[in-house]
Amino acid sequence: MKNFWTEFKAFISKGSVMDMAVGIIIGGGFTAIVNSLVNDLVMPLLSLLTGGYDFTKLSVVLGSGDNAATLNYGLFISAVINFLLIAFVIFCLIKALNKMKDKVAKKEEEAPTTKKCPFCKSEIDIEATRCPHCTSELDK
Repeated sequence: MKNFWTEFKAFISKGSVMDMAVGIIIGGGFTAIVNSLVNDLVMPLLSLLTGGYDFTKLSVVLGSGDNAATLNYGLFISAVINFLLIAFVIFCLIKALNKMKDKVAKKEEEAPTTKKCPFCKSEIDIEATRCPHCTSELDK
């Protein structure tokens, strides 16, 4: 049992687990922002374009009476729009991060450590003054 807790402690203290926890917390806050964006901005605009129709109230009543079950497909449409907006924003963020990462990687490219011999075309050390394969003298 002691080994189990040691492994758990090692797992929980890894950087990737902490990154995931931070991502989940930020994702919760981000979800609230996107929900507000959809419910308070997008849906009213969509309602305006459709002549004042409120999508969130769209439903089908299954049965009769006050306690009849309903299929709230308007809320489903709202949830789909939420998902698409979240996916779009995440796509844009990842695309921007990858672009920055590529720029940083290009700056950090290492200087070459080898070159080709102009006579025998063998790969040799960049600082070589004579080719070890064909023994030709090389220009600096």
